[in-house]
Order: sequence, then structure tokens, then C-alpha cells
Amino acid sequence: MSDQLVKALAFDKQVRLYLVNAKETVSEAQKRHDTWHTASAALGRSLIASLLLAANLKGEDRLSVDIQGSGPLGRILVEADNQGQVRGFVNQAHLALPLNSQGKLDVAGAVGLPGTLTVNKLIQGSSQPYQGRVPLVSGELGEDFTYYMAVSEQTPTAIGLSVLVDKDETVKAAGGFMVQMLPGASEEAIQTVEAKLAALPPLSDLLDQGATLEDLAGYLVGSDNFTILTRNPVSFACPCSQEYFGQRLKLLGESELEAMIDEDHGAEVVCHFCHNKYQFSQEDLEEIVNQVKGDKHV
Repeated sequence: MSDQLVKALAFDKQVRLYLVNAKETVSEAQKRHDTWHTASAALGRSLIASLLLAANLKGEDRLSVDIQGSGPLGRILVEADNQGQVRGFVNQAHLALPLNSQGKLDVAGAVGLPGTLTVNKLIQGSSQPYQGRVPLVSGELGEDFTYYMAVSEQTPTAIGLSVLVDKDETVKAAGGFMVQMLPGASEEAIQTVEAKLAALPPLSDLLDQGATLEDLAGYLVGSDNFTILTRNPVSFACPCSQEYFGQRLKLLGESELEAMIDEDHGAEVVCHFCHNKYQFSQEDLEEIVNQVKGDKHV
């Protein structure tokens, strides 16, 4: 089944649900960046969380998520939009830590405390992004995004994220959920959801057993208590291009470009987000230098 994100309402529109299956999306990121299992889990959880948060955006709005802990993984940077497109990278892709005390991938050890989680929302028509920043509370990321929603968005929210990695480093399963209590939710609805969350089996176990998004919704609010509103595809996607990086090269300036021509007779540019490689020949660089010179005389 292709990756998808489902939006649903529960308990007579008192509770909002976002559910995502992202196995292929996380697999694409793992292949592109050649991440090892601990890095795959951390990056995958961040991609899933970003898709869940971006599902609340409108129109052409986008968001970026910047996670900077003090562990060996380094920085995680992800960008997502409300069309289900997401991209991201980690500083240390080749990170494989021993399993933690629960026998799970040690994402918290990889991310490390202290640290920060920053979300920038790029709202169409606004000159400045809306920024929310919180300290990391666990490094497991699901709890950290839940804390972000409570502090920065002031919305009672529960977020669950999981990535399963096989012994050959391929992604076996990946998915997550976001449950939000809407204004005016009854005490009965709140208590029911809290009890369901407390009794929820480990998300990794549910994914490993092949649970569908509908199954997951049933675990979260009860199988008869929700109505699916939309079902949209999600994917790893990067809008980078030869033209884009050609424009970025112009920013280096005339002298640095001429040094690249003299010393290397060309250049290779690698996109951080998707690892696509773009080749610029000596002739390409000479043309860019001419454009820079032309811009100076405009």
C-alpha cells in the first residue's frame, strides 16, 4: 500500500486525528542518505512528525523542523508542506548505537540532551516565519513534538512516532499519529482518549503486526467513534534542480568561481536534503561568471 495520511474526527467532532503510514517515504530517505539504523529511526520519526504537523497548514504554507541535540547524531533538518511532501537529512547518517534498555533503537541516545526543537512555519503572504522553539524533553522525539504542541501551539495533543529497521538496514515499517482535543471537548471524551492512549500497545508492535491506519484509529478512539475526512498520499520529495544550484553558485562571487575554474575545471554540488548530485563543467562555471559580471553592470 502506498504511503498516505488520513485526517479524521472522533466523538462527534470533539477529537481530531491524523494518522500516517510512511514506510516508503522513510525508505526513500534511508536509501538516499545511506543512513544506518539509529540514524534511520531518528530521521524517520522527524519526517513523520513533520508530515503530521504540516497537515494543519493551508494552501502554499510550509514548515521546517530543526532538531539540535547534544548527541552523536548532530542536527536533524526537515521541511514539509500540506501536500504530503517532505524532505530531510541528519548530520551523521552512519550512526548505529547499541539498543537501549528496552531493546529498542536508541534514538534518545543519538539525539542527546540538552537540545532544542524549533519549528518555523512559512506562511504565504507573511514576510517573517512564525517560529516556535522548545527544549527537548526526552530525545525520543514523539514526546518532544507532543511538548512542542502543548507549549507553542497550546493544543492538547498526543503524538506517536515509530520506525522499524530490519537487520539489512532497510526500513520495515514506519508510521505515526497525532491526536488533538478540540475546544469544548467533553470530560468524557478527554477521559476516554486518555484511557485509550494509556492502554495503547507500543506503536512499533502495531506496525510490525501490519496494523492499518483504520486499525490504529480504533486503538486510539474506538472502532465506532471516528469518521475519516480525507486520505492523501505522502512522499519524500525535493524540488532541487540544476538551475537552482546554478543560482546558488552565483552567490559565491566572481573570484571564488574563477578559482574553481582554475583549480578544479568544474564543480559538483550535492543537495543536503536529497543527496542528488549536480555537475557543473568548466564551461558552465564560465557562463555563471559572465552572468555575475553582467549583474554588476545592470
